[in-house]
Amino acid sequence: MNAGRVVGAVDIGGSHAVAALFEVTARGVVMIRQAEGPLDAQAPLAELLGSITATIRRVDPPAGLEWAIAIPGPFDYPRGTGTFEGVGKFQSLSGVDLRAAFAATVSTRSDRIGFLNDAVAYGIGEWAATDPRPGRLVCVTLGTGVGSAFLKDGRAVEDGPDVPPRGWVHLLRIRARPLEETVSTGAIQAAYASATGVRSSVRDIAAAARAGDPAAGTVLQEAMRELGRALAPWFGRFGTDEVVIGGSISRSWDLIEAPLRAAIDGTIGTDRPTPTPMLRASRLLDRAPLAGAAEWILRETAERPGRPGHPPVPSGRSH
Repeated sequence: MNAGRVVGAVDIGGSHAVAALFEVTARGVVMIRQAEGPLDAQAPLAELLGSITATIRRVDPPAGLEWAIAIPGPFDYPRGTGTFEGVGKFQSLSGVDLRAAFAATVSTRSDRIGFLNDAVAYGIGEWAATDPRPGRLVCVTLGTGVGSAFLKDGRAVEDGPDVPPRGWVHLLRIRARPLEETVSTGAIQAAYASATGVRSSVRDIAAAARAGDPAAGTVLQEAMRELGRALAPWFGRFGTDEVVIGGSISRSWDLIEAPLRAAIDGTIGTDRPTPTPMLRASRLLDRAPLAGAAEWILRETAERPGRPGHPPVPSGRSH
């Protein structure tokens, strides 16, 4: 990667969009400008695109850059269009040629824009920020949904017997129910409301747990134990060196680490008697998808000169 080169990255989430410019330096890829703006994922097409493009314009990008757009699926990443079937958001973007729309916004050719899954971008960002970089890293993002990236040397692995279908852990089931019905923002809120009759945010539930509320502590602990038991066999099969937990729920690491670690340690040997992987919280948090997207587009353009808009389809899921 050439020092002084600048690329753009965008992370599109359910409630906000973040855009940034990154420069390649001797120390690695460094963010030089960032802007964030609100987003209504249920908005009509013109309003939704307008919100995203307004955020991109705020970083004042020079014309002609390569760009990486991190966006949740279901999405056809090589084509730059999505269906968003079953995710309850971005319906107005279904079938829209986003590559052409963004190319006009940032004044670049459409073939200089690539798309990747936001959970994969998150994982690549964490992998690139780790020294030394692990050979096999799994990133799990916990928020409104559960996202995942199984990375081998910083590249997404999406098929084969050692990863869940498409590398998507949200397709797994816990006690015959979808994993996200046990571990997600909504699931934790519902469990706490069932136990107490009070509807609270996960942040408030975490605060209550720290203050000694037994119901809050139990809800978080049980969710993490179930998550650990569901994912540990896959960590073993993949030969995982490091597991990173990201997303909004990872901000309560002081509460979720112990039950999650205990469940992983108690299950990991079921399928493969290997040492348990290192487990840690995200270091970059909200910056991870942007940093990962920048790393990804630089690699794609280096390996496919002139064709950053046509990468292999990455795995993952919205975080």
